[in-house]
Amino acid sequence: MPKIIFLPHAELCPEGAQLEAEQGDTILDVALKNGISIEHACEKSCACTTCHVVVREGFFSLNESDELEEDMLDKAWGLEPESRLGCQARIATDDLVVEIPKYTLNMVSENH
Repeated sequence: MPKIIFLPHAELCPEGAQLEAEQGDTILDVALKNGISIEHACEKSCACTTCHVVVREGFFSLNESDELEEDMLDKAWGLEPESRLGCQARIATDDLVVEIPKYTLNMVSENH
């Protein structure tokens, strides 16, 4: 069973976390099931960047991102080559090390 190691994040998981994952789960779903409240303003529909994560290890084991996800990621704060949307990144068999960026852009709440 693959594991996801979430690196420490000051607000969401100050101690970091090592979590069991099921093959086919998304990074976001594993985080949410385990009390790591990564924002997901579009309710996992690939319509925002609030669940942006950086996959520090295991990136190439994930499902390939599609054009819609790539277009959304272009709008993410702190975009890196190993960036993915947590709601779209499906876990395969490899363990992952994931960093949750310090900031996120929420177009919905920031336009009010």
